[in-house]
Amino acid sequence: MSKDYYNALGVARSASKDDIKKAYRKLAHKYHPDKKEGDEKKFKEINEAYSVLSDDKKRAEYDSYGRVFSEAGGASGAGFSGFEGFDFSEFSKGFQDIDLEDVFGEFFGGGFKKERIRRGRDVSFDVEISFAESVFGIERKVLLNKTASCEVCGGSGGTPGTELMTCPTCNGKGKVHEARRSFFGTFSTVTTCSTCGGTGEVPKERCKTCAGQGVLKREEEITVRIPPGINDGEMIRISGAGEAVARGLAGDLYVKIHAKQHPIFRKEGNNLHMNLSIKLSTALLGGNYTLRTLDGDIQLKIPEGVSHGEVLRVKGKGVPIEKNKRGDLLIKVQIELPSKLSKSARASIEDLRDKEGI
Repeated sequence: MSKDYYNALGVARSASKDDIKKAYRKLAHKYHPDKKEGDEKKFKEINEAYSVLSDDKKRAEYDSYGRVFSEAGGASGAGFSGFEGFDFSEFSKGFQDIDLEDVFGEFFGGGFKKERIRRGRDVSFDVEISFAESVFGIERKVLLNKTASCEVCGGSGGTPGTELMTCPTCNGKGKVHEARRSFFGTFSTVTTCSTCGGTGEVPKERCKTCAGQGVLKREEEITVRIPPGINDGEMIRISGAGEAVARGLAGDLYVKIHAKQHPIFRKEGNNLHMNLSIKLSTALLGGNYTLRTLDGDIQLKIPEGVSHGEVLRVKGKGVPIEKNKRGDLLIKVQIELPSKLSKSARASIEDLRDKEGI
C-alpha cells in the first residue's frame, strides 16, 4: 500500500507549493523531536512527504503511480519499497544485526542501496520581537550551547598545520568491505570508512581540543536575520546551523518568531492600518493633525467634509517590500460626536440646520 503524502501534511491534492511548504513548516515545528511533545516517527513521515511533494518530478510520479521511481536504484525501480506491508519478522529471527534493506537491495534494487550521509540534529528555539522589528526586520545574535565544529582545527580533527597521512583503516580507499550474514547467505557490501569519513586521509596528529573528532560541545554565537514584514508564528530556517556531527553534515536551525501586537497599528500584507478619532469640527472644516507613526511624527491633512469610516492613505509609510519601496499607511477616520452641547452651540447647529439643511 502506497503512503498518502497529502494526508500526512494535511493538504489537498490540488495544494500549491506554497500551501505544501506552509503545512510542512507548521507540522515540522509541532512534531520536532526536540520539542516536549515532539514525535520522531511523525516528524520523519512529514519530512518524507515534503521531500516528494515539494519536487515537481517526484510529485508527478507520485500522483500518477502512487509511488516515486526517480530515487530507486537499478532497473527495477522499486528497490526494497516493493515489499511494503510484508512482515519479515519471522524470517529475520536470529539476524537482528542485519539490515534487511541492504540484503534485498542486492536482489531487487539493482545494486547497493544509496549511502546515508551522517547528519547532525536540527535545533529549534523561539525569538520574541517587537511590532516595529517585525515591520522593518532586524538582526539578532543568539548564543546556543550545542555540538559545533571545533574552532581550533576547523572540523578537520587534526592539530593545525599537521600533515595528512593515508587512512590505516581503508588504506586510502575511503571505503571498506563488510561481510554480512543473511538467510540467503553471506553478502559483501561496501561502506564509507568511518575513520576518515571517505576522504582516504587522516591527520598525523589529532587535535587535542576535540580529541580528533572535529566537533565538540560549546557555545556558538549565531546571527539570525529576521526579514521585514515577517508575521507572528512564522519560522526561519538556517541551513547548517544545527548540531554538527563528525565527518558529516550539520543539522538545521529553526527559529520561530513571536511578534508583539501594537496598541495602534496592525499589519495586513504590505500595508499598515490604524484608526484615527477626530472632532466633529475637524471633520466639517478640515485641518492638520500631528500623527505619530513608526517612522516618527508626520503632519496629516484632514480634508474638509471627511466622512465617518473614510480611509486616508499615506504612501510609503507601510512595510518595506524591496529597496526604496514600501507599502502604505491606511488611516480609518472615526468622528467623535459630542455627548453634550452648550446653548450657543446648539443654537448655531439649529441655525445651520435651518439654513443649510445639515
